[in-house]
Amino acid sequence: MKMINKPINQLCADAYEIAKSKGWHDEQRETGTLLALIHSEVSEALEADRKGNQENFEEELADVCIRIFDLCGSKNIDLEDAIHTKMERNKERSYKHGNKAY
Repeated sequence: MKMINKPINQLCADAYEIAKSKGWHDEQRETGTLLALIHSEVSEALEADRKGNQENFEEELADVCIRIFDLCGSKNIDLEDAIHTKMERNKERSYKHGNKAY
C-alpha cells in the first residue's frame, strides 16, 4: 500500500497514530529517548550504506523519517512549516557558513 502525496504533517499524524496503536505511547517517554531512537536508525542506515546494502539503507532512512514524524506527531509540531522555514533561512546563509569542512 503506497501513501503518495500526503502532506508531511499528515505523515506525522499517521506515524504517531500507528505507533500509539502498537503500544509505543502507552507510557510517556522523554524527548531524549525519542531522539536516541532516531539516532539509532541513522546509525543503522550508516551501517547498511557501509555494507553496500542499498535496500536496507533506504529502509533505515525511512525509519529515521518515521521516528521523526512520530515525535512531531506526539508533540503536535508543525514539521512541514518548520522545514519550509528552515530551508528559506538556509537560502540566505553564506557559502559554507561557519567554515565547516563538511
